[in-house]
Amino acid sequence: MTKLLEHFGMDVQAMTSNDWLGVFFVLVAALGMVLTYVMVFRPSNKKQFEVQSRMALDDDDPTKLGDKR
Repeated sequence: MTKLLEHFGMDVQAMTSNDWLGVFFVLVAALGMVLTYVMVFRPSNKKQFEVQSRMALDDDDPTKLGDKR
């Protein structure tokens, strides 16, 4: 187990500002992906995404976004 911790361990004292920016952006990107997946796969949003999936193929009116209410 200690060999595994040595492999994945990091020296926080030796990290530069670029290293910290990299960690920050990786965490923000991972959080954004998780939030996107939750939003897309939520059953209550299915109808909204189904309407938008046909928007690119709709040649009638390019300004129309979604169904009429």
